[in-house]
Amino acid sequence: MDTTHTPHSAHPTGHGSARTTVHGAARSALSAERRDVLTRRVRMFVAATITYNVIEAVVALSAGAKAGSTALIGFGLDSVIEVSSAAAVAWQFSASDHAVREAREHRTLRIIAISFFTLAAYVSVESVRALLGDGEAEQSSVGLVLAALSLMIMPLLSAAQRRAGRELGSASAVADSKQTLLCTYLSAVLLVGLGLNAALGWSWADPIAGLIIAVIAVKEGLEAWRGEGCCTPGATLHTQNLSHDGGAGDPGGCTDGCCTPAATTPAAMSPAMSLTATQPASAERVKLTISTKPTPSSASPAPTSPAASTAAPTGDDGCSDGCCPPLR
Repeated sequence: MDTTHTPHSAHPTGHGSARTTVHGAARSALSAERRDVLTRRVRMFVAATITYNVIEAVVALSAGAKAGSTALIGFGLDSVIEVSSAAAVAWQFSASDHAVREAREHRTLRIIAISFFTLAAYVSVESVRALLGDGEAEQSSVGLVLAALSLMIMPLLSAAQRRAGRELGSASAVADSKQTLLCTYLSAVLLVGLGLNAALGWSWADPIAGLIIAVIAVKEGLEAWRGEGCCTPGATLHTQNLSHDGGAGDPGGCTDGCCTPAATTPAAMSPAMSLTATQPASAERVKLTISTKPTPSSASPAPTSPAASTAAPTGDDGCSDGCCPPLR
């Protein structure tokens, strides 16, 4: 009776593992094609960002110098930094070889971080000087229009590049999208500061807006400095940005769909148990499937097969293509 039941319980496990391996291989093959598409998208978004920010920088710096606005000058300098940040990402993604792009990831992140810190230092000094009475900002209608336009355009560019960067598993592309998103925050702060100065004559609102810009820049710079690339595609970004994605992504910590979905395991299992249960261990399970066929020669090892078939080997990473971080 035990010998008859054992092949029935072990065989589906081995068959499921084989399906998991095949599906994982298919996802890996599609991932290469998808990577090329996403790389082209990132290049396109970076080119659009550079073009817009060059125009934005020229207008903001000119208007800021004319009005003596620290916030507007800081906004223009941020546009210059965004251009350098986007150029660094463009340099990274100009390589046709994926391995070369990954090797450039760390250096690109550092360039972005240093750009943030430089912006924060300059704007902080100028804002403090303005608060201490070193000149008052004049009204700037050009600055108001520019801030309003950026508030509408930059969120779209940032969101599109961030989605592509996360799916691609590129921390530098995501960091650059945050640099673009910072422009949205700065646009809002600038709009408030210039608006209060124009409507109520509150000249102090301009340097206060500049200090807020500096704080945001430091925060984003620290995140870029610490985000030293993705050691595995999507895993690092999934961990860092899970809250922003609303929990989207594979349960195993992958964003490219390489891991076996939790839906393939019983609903009553916990997420940790589900991840362990879906580990392929294909070689071992194939052996069990062969050895537990209802033949006389397989009768003796059959009683030990169910336990072996439900326990994945310790230390397996839980992915058919090795993209996820090892379980600890």
